[in-house]
Amino acid sequence: MTRRSTALALARALLAGPPDPQGLQERVRRCVESESAWSGRFARAAAQMAPERWNVLDLTLLTDWIEAQPDFVMAWAGPQRPVVRGYYTSLATRLAEPPLPLARLERPHWPAIGDLAAGLGVSVAGLWRLTRSTAWQRQASLGEQHYRYHLLPKRSGGWRLLEVPQPYLRALQRKVLDQLLAGLAPHEAACAYVRGRSVLDHARAHAGQPVLLKFDLQDFFATVRAARVHALFATLGYSPAVARELRALCTTATPEPVLERLRHDGGLTWAQAQRLRDAHLPQGAPTSAALANLCAFGLDLRIAGLARALGARYTRYADDIVLSGGPALRDALPRIESQIGAWAREAGFALNHRKTRCLAAARRQQVCGVVVNARPNLARDEFDRLKAILHRCVLHGPASQNRAAIAHWPDHLRGRVAWVAQINPAKAQRLQRLLECIDWTR
Repeated sequence: MTRRSTALALARALLAGPPDPQGLQERVRRCVESESAWSGRFARAAAQMAPERWNVLDLTLLTDWIEAQPDFVMAWAGPQRPVVRGYYTSLATRLAEPPLPLARLERPHWPAIGDLAAGLGVSVAGLWRLTRSTAWQRQASLGEQHYRYHLLPKRSGGWRLLEVPQPYLRALQRKVLDQLLAGLAPHEAACAYVRGRSVLDHARAHAGQPVLLKFDLQDFFATVRAARVHALFATLGYSPAVARELRALCTTATPEPVLERLRHDGGLTWAQAQRLRDAHLPQGAPTSAALANLCAFGLDLRIAGLARALGARYTRYADDIVLSGGPALRDALPRIESQIGAWAREAGFALNHRKTRCLAAARRQQVCGVVVNARPNLARDEFDRLKAILHRCVLHGPASQNRAAIAHWPDHLRGRVAWVAQINPAKAQRLQRLLECIDWTR
């Protein structure tokens, strides 16, 4: 046998059971025929590998590691080369231990692909059909895809791509969210897509501060690559095979016809097209928000540490990063922006420097549309526009004011009034009285 095939056989032996020293040494002894001491030293070196590394190893990575081990190299250089006498045909299907901070996490018991399929209520063949390769996703016709694609215009120009899973795939993603991801808490600074936190919490944290610094993460979901999602599931203790299936369930590669449409309309740069062409988190899947928050945990940790060192406050609402504090933040902006940009790149994100803002108390300070100069409040011009719309609805009927042909127009107006009530209940009462005077039959 060749050196590579021997290393592969040893890799299968190592992965055929738990990574305890005695078990590793016994499986190596059964795998190769050799009387030298190299096999024992080799097994002990494998046993000393950190659990976190075992969690992310697959057959290929472990084979590469074996080929680089000095004892294995020396064994092949000697007169008695290793001879494979036992070949392990199946690998261990045991959940690995997660990192210590997640030791109490209650994970679904999915040691093998069959267990994952059963836990999600689908056959193994059905799971395979939903986790096709990235190349298939790029080239298959839109009628064969497991996603629907919607292009929504942005207020700032260009298009926002929504990749919405078909109902059968969405149901499986919802199970992954409810059974696994919902039990993982993101960083305390993350306010979006977290139960018990909201955009108002994001805004309230920065009310009444002398200086507000705002940064924007470009293409928040699309920048989260499939490799990072795979690493997350592997860190939770799932085998490489199960992590691959979970990753494929939760990511997608945008088909070429959709990319061509975006390029044709001028709403897509080359870098954005590359992000979408590679497997990424789809904006529209129920799992994407939780996964994006978890993948941003390291970035949140570093920015929170920087904020503490500066005596500032820090929160993030999806792609919206905000720091607030004393006047010294204004002078430190170039250094802060450079540092956050570097950390974002290391975490796989990209900072949109064109949207960086420094807002002093003398100007209107807004966080996600909420004015925070003194306390959270609605911008006066926005309140006046909504009040004028409701007033005209009373005079001329609501249908005459729906110039943008918004679906469910009455619910849309009620929702806007309810949003004002959360920010400023006193102002909302005036809007509510107008709302109650509208004749919705006109």
